[in-house]
Amino acid sequence: MDNDQDRLQEAVRARYASAATQFTETAQISDDGCCGPADCGSGTVRFDEAGFGRHLYSVADRQEIPDDAIAASLGCGNPLAVAELSLGDVVLDLGSGAGLDVLLSARRVGPTGKAYGLDMTDEMLALAQANARKAGAGNVEFLKGTIEDIPLPAGAVDVVISNCVINLSVDKPAVFAQAFRVLRSGGRFGVTDVVAEDHLTPEDRRERGSHVGCIAGALTSAEYRAGLTAAGFTAIEITATHEVAAGMHSAIVKATKPR
Repeated sequence: MDNDQDRLQEAVRARYASAATQFTETAQISDDGCCGPADCGSGTVRFDEAGFGRHLYSVADRQEIPDDAIAASLGCGNPLAVAELSLGDVVLDLGSGAGLDVLLSARRVGPTGKAYGLDMTDEMLALAQANARKAGAGNVEFLKGTIEDIPLPAGAVDVVISNCVINLSVDKPAVFAQAFRVLRSGGRFGVTDVVAEDHLTPEDRRERGSHVGCIAGALTSAEYRAGLTAAGFTAIEITATHEVAAGMHSAIVKATKPR
């Protein structure tokens, strides 16, 4: 990576490592995805900004999981609402944070399935592992690594999910290629992410928020579709759900690896 990419990736790592540390110390803050654009990069993190956070999950989902995992959730949607998980599936959550989506996935796939969580920060991994112990989840495994270089073999999983994390990547083509690689034939890609309207330029996106705030690094809908297509995905669907900044939306993104 060049110096700018290195700088951005380190800013993201430091931001979420700090969030995990603060949550552990205060039991008030953490993150499973992104903070709102008004808060990221500031010294104070609020986890109830409209469009981000735990309120995007159903009451039934929130009742299944330890309070700490719920309080530490700050994605921009609920990828499990579209992931169509089945008993026995193997699931990978890219940028798993405090583990909320991993733990919910583990319940859906049952004891014959498995849920992996991938995160690049030791602090988030420690928080997620603690939450998994509290949940008594025996079919989960948390991996350290980046979403641009997934530490799993080819064809290892049935479903790839992610919650407001891909926009943070400094190399999105690599993320799409890696997701395609680790999926089995016929595997599903079902994520939530921040997506910009097609008319917004990179400069427009930067004006609306920071990279670590899940705004400046967001792709447009057309760019997202092109990136998934280039990686080999088909049956691509991008559906906006709610606005998180002017002309920028939390979106459900679905695609399939051809059989």
